[in-house]
Amino acid sequence: QVQLVESGGGLVQAGGSLRLSCVVSGIIFRINTMAWYRQAPGKQRELVARITGDGRANYADSVKVRFTISRDNAKNTVYLQMNSLKPEDTAVYYCQRYSYSASDSWGQGTQVTVSS
Repeated sequence: QVQLVESGGGLVQAGGSLRLSCVVSGIIFRINTMAWYRQAPGKQRELVARITGDGRANYADSVKVRFTISRDNAKNTVYLQMNSLKPEDTAVYYCQRYSYSASDSWGQGTQVTVSS
């Protein structure tokens, strides 16, 4: 059973930066494509970025250039560096396996709030 612990969120002004971290256990981390998702109030959860075990990354159009996903397979940790933050980036951010199933548990997420 995958276990995920996200951290690094906070309150930041527009244009600022944050770095999120997610420590993963319960799976063979290095072979799993990992992803960051976010859910804003009243909206569905959306995929923000994903990264393969060997480091290939893809991003949602809304965050391209501004966000960078990375991972440290030795530490079972995935990161999300967020620069040039906008108020519309405000959401709870979650990490998860990209190929998650309905039975997979989610972490508590980390709140990111961007003020204008």
